[in-house]
Amino acid sequence: MALPQPLVDGAIANPAALHSRAGSSVIAHLQQSKLFRDYQTAFESSLGLPLVLREAGSFRTPLQGSKLMNSFCALLSQANKTCASCLQLQQRVEVLATVETKTLQCYAGLSETGVPVRVGGNLIGYLQTGQIFLKAPTKKQFHTLKAALQPELTGPELRRWKSAYFQTRVITGKQYEAVIRLLEIFSIHLASISNQLLLTENAAESPAITKARSYIAAHQNQELCLGNVAHAVHMSVFYFCKSFKHATRLTFTEYLARARVESVKLLLLNPHLRVSEAAYAAGFQSLSQFNRVFRRYTGETPVSFRDRLPQLNSKTKQNLTAVRAA
Repeated sequence: MALPQPLVDGAIANPAALHSRAGSSVIAHLQQSKLFRDYQTAFESSLGLPLVLREAGSFRTPLQGSKLMNSFCALLSQANKTCASCLQLQQRVEVLATVETKTLQCYAGLSETGVPVRVGGNLIGYLQTGQIFLKAPTKKQFHTLKAALQPELTGPELRRWKSAYFQTRVITGKQYEAVIRLLEIFSIHLASISNQLLLTENAAESPAITKARSYIAAHQNQELCLGNVAHAVHMSVFYFCKSFKHATRLTFTEYLARARVESVKLLLLNPHLRVSEAAYAAGFQSLSQFNRVFRRYTGETPVSFRDRLPQLNSKTKQNLTAVRAA
């Protein structure tokens, strides 16, 4: 996990350019899926931290929509000045977390994290959590912040702000790294599901195409050729090629390669499985072909992808237990 970096002023790339219309639709499907809602409930209830899934480029304040949104952040978002800063933080997280997880610190000292959800080489959304302190805040920090943001605050309203500020969750860096590893693993599973949704999103779903996709999913780890699938759906090779490309906007070869790459990414979560073993288990016939295809669809080598994979070792599990107990 990257160390938190302070928010700084500067030009921010247009996040709308980071996602496609298809990706936006897939994120919408995932947000409503039982898989995500169940994971969100388990994550929030067990760790006491907010979790949202949002599409790339959506102009929303950080963690908006979670029932566990930090109460102090909610107070800050009500002021125009601080709301603009929150939105800037949101954009900066997006810009920096296009490839790997990033944790940033806002002007109030709270840390927020974006975990990218990528399909092939494309970013489609983020898992986000945070609004926590990595070190216990001090009275001096609060009064400095209050003087900069709301110097006129007095009485009950000041006590309300102060209470919310000091009730913010404090988690050590090691513990927070364990939390982020959980989300990085979940993002890989979401990417696999997203890939299937993207492949079917544009499909004019005739029974033959639906059957073809099911056949490919069941046999993609075997040596599979175009003729096998065309025969399975009772179509000529020529007509199947044309129909399949029209429905999925991918050639059979492209579709199969994407499906196998997503399988490899899931298999590589097993630390005891070698990269070559994962490649052959997913259906690739040669390592040179596998390396070429994997890099084409992910933008990195299998080895670099493996090196970035989070591992839930015994120390990480201890840190997660500490987060739950805090």
